[in-house]
Amino acid sequence: MNSHTLSTSIEYLKGVGPQRGELLKKELSIFTYADLLQHYPFRYIDRTRFYKVNELNADLPAIQIIGRVMSKAVLGEKRTKRLVLEFKDDTGLIELVWFQSIKWFEKNIQTGAVYLIFGKPSVFNGRISISHPEIEPYDPKAKKQGNLTLQPVYSSTEKLKLFNLDTKGIQRLQASLLENQLRDITENIPSYLLEKHQLMDKKQAILNIHFPENTEELAKAQKRLKFEELFFIQLKILRNKLLRSRKFKGVIFEQVGEKFNTFYNEKLPFELTVAQKRVMKEIRQDTQRGIQMNRLLQGDVGSGKTVIALMSMLLAIDNGYQACLMAPTEILAKQHEQSLRSLIDDDFVKIQLLTGSTPKKKRKEIHEQLLSGELNILIGTHALIEDAVQFHRLGLAVIDEQHRFGVQQRAKLWKKSLVPPHVLVMTATPIPRTLAMTLYGDLEVSVIDELPAGRKPIKTVHMYESQRLRMFGFIKEEIAKGRQVYIVYPLIKESEKLDLLYLEAGIEAISLEFPLPEYKISIVHGKLSPAEKEFEMQRFVKGSTQIMVATTVIEVGVNVPNASVMVIENAERFGLAQLHQLRGRVGRGAEQSYCILMSGNNLSNDAKLRLQTMVETNDGFRISEIDLQLRGPGDIEGTQQSGVLDLKLADLAHDQQLLQTARQSVIDIYEEDPDLLKTENALLRTYFEMRNPGISWDKIS
Repeated sequence: MNSHTLSTSIEYLKGVGPQRGELLKKELSIFTYADLLQHYPFRYIDRTRFYKVNELNADLPAIQIIGRVMSKAVLGEKRTKRLVLEFKDDTGLIELVWFQSIKWFEKNIQTGAVYLIFGKPSVFNGRISISHPEIEPYDPKAKKQGNLTLQPVYSSTEKLKLFNLDTKGIQRLQASLLENQLRDITENIPSYLLEKHQLMDKKQAILNIHFPENTEELAKAQKRLKFEELFFIQLKILRNKLLRSRKFKGVIFEQVGEKFNTFYNEKLPFELTVAQKRVMKEIRQDTQRGIQMNRLLQGDVGSGKTVIALMSMLLAIDNGYQACLMAPTEILAKQHEQSLRSLIDDDFVKIQLLTGSTPKKKRKEIHEQLLSGELNILIGTHALIEDAVQFHRLGLAVIDEQHRFGVQQRAKLWKKSLVPPHVLVMTATPIPRTLAMTLYGDLEVSVIDELPAGRKPIKTVHMYESQRLRMFGFIKEEIAKGRQVYIVYPLIKESEKLDLLYLEAGIEAISLEFPLPEYKISIVHGKLSPAEKEFEMQRFVKGSTQIMVATTVIEVGVNVPNASVMVIENAERFGLAQLHQLRGRVGRGAEQSYCILMSGNNLSNDAKLRLQTMVETNDGFRISEIDLQLRGPGDIEGTQQSGVLDLKLADLAHDQQLLQTARQSVIDIYEEDPDLLKTENALLRTYFEMRNPGISWDKIS
């Protein structure tokens, strides 16, 4: 849609004007004719058939019927006053009810006449009725009875409705625009792709998405427009990948040297899994190619990503380079430092930690060691990207949980070196494949999909309130074996008071079941100061307390191999990703671990599915796929600020096959014509440059 006319400001459309134009801009971000055409219906009312009275039930959407008005009566007084018609077809009788415009309908609707009605069935006093239906006389001579179409339903707002821009009003605008401007809609996908994937042309797709002739045409229009959305996202993402491989030469790690070999042969505390070895081999190959590595490393909590990060850093050090590891929070940065120091000491490789709370004197010392090359590995938060932080020779940047960092922040890290460092991005949030292809489509993806040897899968059970005593009994058995237990309460963001009430009531019940001095409890919640939280956590880490009761914390930061039970209270209030993260806090030692999901009896279908999923699988990727279907991509952490997922029609949870097809099409095009110079691809290049003003084809965006 790149015609000049379609970029006309929306107030110039007949029936809009300045006042409505301003509202459309504010309420729905509709600025131009093209924006209005892309304000697609979110559902359709099916008027393609007539129902019979005996088919009706309250679960049906709005439907249409042909029947005869048998009687009419005005019932009730003032506030309850209503007009009730008895309406009959050859299968039964229903009531039609009006609470407004009673006089008009009473006067104009004739008893004994045949009408077409359209409305939503509901049940009142055990009888089917329809309130405020649309009604029109039946004309037996008419070729086409009623409005046999799929009617579009558009999202609107209360303010727009005051100006008659409800779904009907928007429908009128769309009809007027299409009547006058359909010819201005131009094609943006080459004909060879339309033929190959059997796609409808653009004009027909826009016409049929708003006013479909039938369900088949609607399906074709949706397929075409979804493909287009996904195709142009992939065209941009994979173009960046292509340009980066051309533009950014990478440092070459030629040798596997002394540090790497010594660590692998003498210091590695366990045998690497097959998955870890595979990922290490992929990184090794990437860093030898002379092209900057950009690799995403996905793996569940406890799958051994840290060891891979360390070995990659040792590879950099063996080749005369420095490495850094950037984490989103101070707690995580400290945890990484502790993990690395538990694997290697300062005599072997020099490591420092730099965060916002690093004292000035220490900071100065780190800056000097970094610049001289004496410091090998720097771990920190976004303090790493401050201008004062200058490396002697940065060869590898490891970024943990990248979705918490903006593009600009990552780019700053690159500029710390003349030749951009290799980048290894790690995440413990399993990302569904469709989302990874869209969010991280320009990265190569590695997956650690097995747990280290000796780790037993966590057993998960779902218990109801009535089974609480059984749960307490089980905890006592585990504590008697010398194990420790987490009990986590949900954080209800709206009300910290409620949190504490929950927590306090919980602690009271726990204190009665687990009396001092036999049982000791750590308590952590949002009202404690950081120092108090740290003190309570340390008591648990050291084993001075057996039970950790907490509201929020512990998704990240605490690593207690001796903790074998995770009890999640009100588990139905947590999302799947959060439940999976919390479960990952146990199962870190060699002992069998357990996750107990406590819930009330009245569960929504979604909540049941979430808890059932947790019981059935420990596979983070399977869980993330179900989470995507339940919540939609916009709610998955990090996707909203990515800016990539501005999808109007395509749905990553359900259009996986179409995404694969679109991505493969782009890969094929770039293999044959990387700069889109062939005549048949000129359309793509023109459209891309129009959609991304200011970006020339040979510049990374």
